[in-house]
Amino acid sequence: MFSDVKKVIFPAAGLGTRFLPATKASPKEMLPIVDKPMIQYGVEEALSCDISEFLIITGKHKHSIEDHFDYAFELEDKLKKSGKDKLLEEINRLNHINLAYIRQGYALGLGHAILCAKPFVKDEPVAVILSDDIIPPEETLLLDMIRLYRRLKSPILALERVPKKEVSRYGVISGVKESENVYRINGLVEKPAPEKAPSSLAIIGRYILTPDIFDVLEKAKPGKGGEIQLTDAINELLQKRPVYGFLFTGKRYDAGDKLGYLKATVDFALKNRELSGAFGEYLLETAVKLKNNIHKRV
Repeated sequence: MFSDVKKVIFPAAGLGTRFLPATKASPKEMLPIVDKPMIQYGVEEALSCDISEFLIITGKHKHSIEDHFDYAFELEDKLKKSGKDKLLEEINRLNHINLAYIRQGYALGLGHAILCAKPFVKDEPVAVILSDDIIPPEETLLLDMIRLYRRLKSPILALERVPKKEVSRYGVISGVKESENVYRINGLVEKPAPEKAPSSLAIIGRYILTPDIFDVLEKAKPGKGGEIQLTDAINELLQKRPVYGFLFTGKRYDAGDKLGYLKATVDFALKNRELSGAFGEYLLETAVKLKNNIHKRV
């Protein structure tokens, strides 16, 4: 029987085309939400769930991710000499984690990125975090999924109910509700047209996968967009074992989208003790100006 979830994969080899030109030579995962890069929020989320081994799937122009989670001796020395102990502690806080990297030579889709992680995962279950899906620290989505995995010993996909007009941006499931927030999945469709979607239950960027997914991914053929789709592989896995969805009803930011990124930045800034007061006042002033401009145009 599979063990507990102690490993996590961060697929980070994508091209980040929705944020060009900012991502031409810089990873999307390193775009800051206030004062932390997107990927760090995911790493901290995994740490809060007692996950102890981390793998980042990287690609071209992704060296800054490795640098971010490494020691910066010159910077540390300068902060130490300047007496900026709080900043020194902050930049070193994650240096202790067991972090490995595997390079995905070609951006062949999420399924292919997961397959690259096979030597790291071996015969254990593994969490997958898509770092542009930002889950606030007060939410317990991943922890709830791990607890459900411990009970069911089956793959768990995070689900969110989205407006029907938005289903074409997601993988969408069909399934049967088994208990509060838990669905037994019987099919998945990648980015369906709204009129063809089997439901409004969309897969979002948190997964618990079992190692038998690799047998399927190794035989998988390119699907939608010419990529190895994880949804196709899970569909195949459904023929052999149960797969479940956990319906998330908390707050999530799609920071891979410009509007979602801006929303996350605003909300996290308003929670920041150093920024919230002055930034809140600025937003109120801006809202008043915007309202007045709207009235003038009318």
